[in-house]
Amino acid sequence: MIDTNAFSLETNNLTHHFSKGEKVLDSINLKVSQGSIYGFLGPNGAGKTTTLRLVLGLLTKQQGAISFFGLPFQENRVSILKRVGSLIESPSIYGHLTATENLSLLQKIYQCPKERIQQVLTLVGLQLTGNKKASQFSLGMKQRLSIAIALLHNPSLLILDEPTNGLDPNGMVEVRELLKKLNREQGITIIISSHLLAEIERLVSHVGIINKGKLVFQGTLEELNEKQHQSSCVVFDTNNESKTLEIIREHQLKGVIRNGKIVVPLISKDHMAKLNVQLVQSGVSVYEMSVIKNDLETIFMELINN
Repeated sequence: MIDTNAFSLETNNLTHHFSKGEKVLDSINLKVSQGSIYGFLGPNGAGKTTTLRLVLGLLTKQQGAISFFGLPFQENRVSILKRVGSLIESPSIYGHLTATENLSLLQKIYQCPKERIQQVLTLVGLQLTGNKKASQFSLGMKQRLSIAIALLHNPSLLILDEPTNGLDPNGMVEVRELLKKLNREQGITIIISSHLLAEIERLVSHVGIINKGKLVFQGTLEELNEKQHQSSCVVFDTNNESKTLEIIREHQLKGVIRNGKIVVPLISKDHMAKLNVQLVQSGVSVYEMSVIKNDLETIFMELINN
């Protein structure tokens, strides 16, 4: 269950420079609700990995504040990281070891119960790999093993950087269904970065979109869908632009001429029918009346291009 009043991760004005004068991140304010699946989206080079490396302490913070579970990160680093699992960039696994052997090494470091190894292998669907070496795994299996490693110490927050990179469509579905299951059944909050909205829009509950180091959108998937509705429109192609605009404005609608056609914000089918009748009765020939709905991918591109 998503708790909109509690944040698993929150950043305040997180800003970072790699070299003098080059601002890689500019006042990033993430708010990841507890129990959510947060899609952190942006084109390659937008600042996603830099942000995730900063919040995990893999890069030294220069400016801003980071808190997990309501606690400042710097003062509570060890206790916080015990509650966070992560996969940043490429999977860190030993190819000459089996899945069980890979996990056994970390089980000793984390000092978690030995039975946890089989629990996480079952959770990610690798419990039957037996003596098969990790080097013989498919890319999808390697990603699932990496997620198993991130889950070994039973974290309440999982941070995954491009976990479906390089996967075929079947591998993407496998990882997506696994993450849904972890969130639904284990109550784990998940942050997943990607440069493809279409790939994860069926997975996430919340979205943050970053471009050129700036957060250009943050909110629920429903709020992003509302932007889709707002940007959809109806196109009229008639023989009399001025008369058509006059009638459209009588209906309290804003119409603009674009490429020889008149575009108005999205209206209902009934409203479209009434307009059509009035146009014809006024002697206007209506050649075309069509609805253009922008998909979320288009909205995503508009946000990062603007």
